[in-house]
Amino acid sequence: QVQLVESGGGLVQAGGSLRLSCTASGRILDFRLSNLDWYRQAPGKQRELVAAITSGGSTNYINSAKGRFAISRDNAVNTVYLQMNSLKPEDTGVYYCHQRTDYGQDYWGKGTLVTVSS
Repeated sequence: QVQLVESGGGLVQAGGSLRLSCTASGRILDFRLSNLDWYRQAPGKQRELVAAITSGGSTNYINSAKGRFAISRDNAVNTVYLQMNSLKPEDTGVYYCHQRTDYGQDYWGKGTLVTVSS
């Protein structure tokens, strides 16, 4: 059973930066062939996709994150990162890591809270 563990959340002032990490337990081959995403859920809102990276390294971002966030992966250590710069209060929420394997299995982390104060 794959487990995803996020870290790096916290309280930061607007304009600050945070780097989230998500490490997966399980076979490295499965991780290398997986697409990985970061979602967030703000209070009272639905969970939304923030950033995605394919197994081949292609990335995609929600419009509000473009130019500020960067998703990356290190397959050698089963870890995906989300570098968040120029944070805004509207970036506040619980950030979840998601892994979809090449055979269609989905895994989720339990989330890490990011709070951006104005």
